[in-house]
Amino acid sequence: MKFPSSLYSVIGVTAGAAGAVVLAPVALSMAGFTAAGVTAGSTAAAMMSSAAVANGGGVAAGSLVALLQSAGAAGMTAAATAGVASVGGVTGGLLGGAVDLLKRMRK
Repeated sequence: MKFPSSLYSVIGVTAGAAGAVVLAPVALSMAGFTAAGVTAGSTAAAMMSSAAVANGGGVAAGSLVALLQSAGAAGMTAAATAGVASVGGVTGGLLGGAVDLLKRMRK
């Protein structure tokens, strides 16, 4: 069965967007940004330590570390979820397009 060439891009966008939204909380937790706070010895702890040293002892509100900790503790906002889905969708679409291109080149 022959599929339309755009189908690979559509599948890539859908899978990329959904996968990114589902996996973002997992990635935050694995990095050490959890609901209980920053996990000792984790990547998050190293980032927080570096940010604190750079800011004279505290982590600046609105910094990347503060935003990631907020997302890890309370979940992502609607805007953050939309942003993650957008990046995942674009990435998936690019991969789907690349698969389509490679399939057409093999013929």
